Amino acid sequence: MMGVVYLAILLATLACMLLLDWRFRLFFWRDAVSASLVTVVGLIFFLLWDVAGIAGGIFFRGEAVVATGIVLAPELPIEEPVFLLFLVICTMVVYTGAMRILARLRVRRVTEKTS
Repeated sequence: MMGVVYLAILLATLACMLLLDWRFRLFFWRDAVSASLVTVVGLIFFLLWDVAGIAGGIFFRGEAVVATGIVLAPELPIEEPVFLLFLVICTMVVYTGAMRILARLRVRRVTEKTS
């Protein structure tokens, strides 16, 4: 049971990000095709980064009681791609949310100047 805690938390936080995205229509629910492309490209980029780090002897898996112990490749636990997926989606939800807030602030500033 303890071996799936980290993976379960990653999946739960990913679900929370997707709920925020759905609620405010920020990323996937705004443009699913573009969001899917950005997510796949980002995930591939970070996975290649990890593979390069593993090959260079920089990244190591480490042993944790809360991890599943399932590895996709040497030093690449199953939790890593899930974390990277969360990282990409979280970044894009925060980015698109920040852009929306800044756009509203600009509009408010312009309307205040013209009033």
